[in-house]
Amino acid sequence: MKSYEEDDFLMLSGIQHFAFCRRQWALIHIEQLWEDNLRTVEGDLLHATCHDSYSSESRKEVFISRGMPIFSRSLGASGECDIVEFRKSSKGISLHGRTGLYTVYPVEYKHGEPKDSDVDILQLVAQAICLEEMLGCEINAGAIFYGKVKRRQKVEITNELRERVRALFAEMHSYVQRSYVPKGKFTKACNACSLKNLCLPKLCKIKSVEEYLDKNLGTKEVGL
Repeated sequence: MKSYEEDDFLMLSGIQHFAFCRRQWALIHIEQLWEDNLRTVEGDLLHATCHDSYSSESRKEVFISRGMPIFSRSLGASGECDIVEFRKSSKGISLHGRTGLYTVYPVEYKHGEPKDSDVDILQLVAQAICLEEMLGCEINAGAIFYGKVKRRQKVEITNELRERVRALFAEMHSYVQRSYVPKGKFTKACNACSLKNLCLPKLCKIKSVEEYLDKNLGTKEVGL
């Protein structure tokens, strides 16, 4: 399995952008473009309530870590977990400075509601892969908390999902190595994208300057 150096690490959270739209991810992470909208601001506020900085607390049989820094050399990625719950279990792992054994349960916070796509799930699985490498454990499940509906959605961490995440990160690294920004393809999802005004997906459908002028100015009709 390939191992990436720290200088080549990508932002772990970027997998959500990449799975949603490869052009969006490339504009943010390669072209360094970004534009806030209501959704991104609400998301930032929700994550701020999870962790301003790394902290931890204990609740009965659960040790809770907030804002835990994580990384994976096999993915070539680093980031933070909103919350990691370490639950006492005879089938778990030992933790430095704590008695007993614990299973590892990552929880990702999202401001909206469950999506039809699996972009949030892929981000959670990427976090699980990082934790597995760092802690030498196996994570079978985690959860996504959705702020709009105020409930958790349990996610089973399967080998199929792990392989999808690995394939996506390999593709992301190849984009960075080539400085490749794909053309846009306009869909309904573009209307909610924070980069819509920077991406201009409808213009990507225009094949040439001549076609653009003809479509928007009617140059052929006026004999230009």
